[in-house]
Amino acid sequence: MPGPALDTVETDDRLPDRADVVVVGGGIIGMATALALVERGHSVLVCEKGHIAGEQSSRNWGWCRVSRRDPREIPLAVEALRLWQGMNERVDGETGYRTAGILFGCDDNRALAEAEAWLEAARPYQLASRMIGREEADGLLPGASRRLRGALYTPSDGRAEPQKAAPAMARAVRARGGRIVERCAVRALDHAAGRVAGVVTERGRVAADAVVLAGGAWSRLFARGQGLTLPQLKVLNTVLRTGPVEGGPEGAGWVGDFAFRKRLDGGYTLSHGMNNIVPIVPDSFRFARQFLTAYRLEWRQLRLRLGRRFMEEWRHWRTPEADRTSVFEKIRVLDPEPAAGSADAAIRSARAFFPRLEAVPVAQMWAGLIDVTPDALPVISPVDGHEGFFMATGFSGHGFGIAPAAGRLCADLVTGDRPIVDPEPFRFSRFSDGTPIRPMSGV
Repeated sequence: MPGPALDTVETDDRLPDRADVVVVGGGIIGMATALALVERGHSVLVCEKGHIAGEQSSRNWGWCRVSRRDPREIPLAVEALRLWQGMNERVDGETGYRTAGILFGCDDNRALAEAEAWLEAARPYQLASRMIGREEADGLLPGASRRLRGALYTPSDGRAEPQKAAPAMARAVRARGGRIVERCAVRALDHAAGRVAGVVTERGRVAADAVVLAGGAWSRLFARGQGLTLPQLKVLNTVLRTGPVEGGPEGAGWVGDFAFRKRLDGGYTLSHGMNNIVPIVPDSFRFARQFLTAYRLEWRQLRLRLGRRFMEEWRHWRTPEADRTSVFEKIRVLDPEPAAGSADAAIRSARAFFPRLEAVPVAQMWAGLIDVTPDALPVISPVDGHEGFFMATGFSGHGFGIAPAAGRLCADLVTGDRPIVDPEPFRFSRFSDGTPIRPMSGV
């Protein structure tokens, strides 16, 4: 089943002989990184094995938020919102970004307590987030059939269009002299004199001073080919969009067991917030110990599933070699089947809460695979022992919203400029240096 339709991007046909930086992956993290680099005058090549934003970058909810973030990620989220606010002007295009607020509804004492606890943890950052009561929540949810007990509301949060944002950034990268080549898988790093010297692609070698891995769900496999262990698994989330709706909420929210987001086309993006599927694959056993704490904290939202994905990865996800056709070329785009049960539950819940959705058709349904780490924090980091190699991956469902700041931080690390935020929480070495790995529950 095809994913959502993307805005078109004109790309390049030929590889250069060299670039200052090669970015592996043409999703929104890769594009945000490339944009930050070309704006500083660096020559950049983005290699994408499929097409721009073809996977999770165009399949996510489109939320841009600081609310309910892990406190370690809040500084990055704050900077991301600041950058989103000027993004349309920066890229001279429409990303769909609007500051419209995000609400997390509370139906019972447990939900209220969790929201209050997060608010207390976030207090040092002086955010606009606050608890609101029934009356104010009613005003933010026009047409709702029932009243919430309260909600966590952040008016400074926003929404953007996943099908527009990364393509708009890509066009801006090319307008500033960057190159983007689709259907060009990077198989391996090239090394010389003890450091990264470029990449080996399916179309040949490209020399470079630095390489950034922004491969999303594919990053674990690419890293393994370089002798690196990146603990990363995948979570399947099903999303649907409706036709236009008159008079609904302007922002986004999580109410009960479903999430919604107003779209530029007047419809809504909907998803079931409590029914994420974790495909059991060979890496599930390799990384079982690292992910055990995360599963214990989030078990209410996760459903383990043994299916054909296990055999697909067993057969095809072999360590890539520079001189052989890789799985990156065999599977250009991860396009998983949506979970019909999850989609049905989402639309039932949404229609029960917003009765005006009863007469509105479901226009499309799709699924995506989210790359997750054991602590649900990304890796934005140089890689020790591989001078010139950097990672920007493992965003655990948060990548779209924090992409502008994540790309800026990665560019800072590549160029040696002062980091936009402290990169210490996102270092790759935390998985091997004895640091306790623990996610924050409920984010």
